[in-house]
Amino acid sequence: MELEKLTNKEEEVMQVLWKLGAAFVKDMLPLFTEPKLHYNTLSTIIRNLEEKGYVSHRQFGNTYEYFPVVKQEDYQNHFVLGKVVGGYFNDSYKDLVAYFAKQEKVTPDDLREIIRMIEEGK
Repeated sequence: MELEKLTNKEEEVMQVLWKLGAAFVKDMLPLFTEPKLHYNTLSTIIRNLEEKGYVSHRQFGNTYEYFPVVKQEDYQNHFVLGKVVGGYFNDSYKDLVAYFAKQEKVTPDDLREIIRMIEEGK
């Protein structure tokens, strides 16, 4: 299945579902405070996410518990990292790391740890 890019609001809802693992709409509502979402609005967003293949549900009587079927890492790799690395660093992860090193966002110890992880295949 080809992933479809999510709207900003859909991404916000997915962030909540990824964090919670599974939730009912009523349990998710308090987590949206700025701006506050109406129950029907959140329900519509979740149904859209279900149509796009990101979310599924389990039925309990008249209510539905929703859960993500797309892993957060898969979405990030496909849309977030791909866009950043492709759009700003010419598809080069080396250039991305070099950028953060130049900005002093990555320390030499961080780089040694990254090298160790690569060598160990993690």
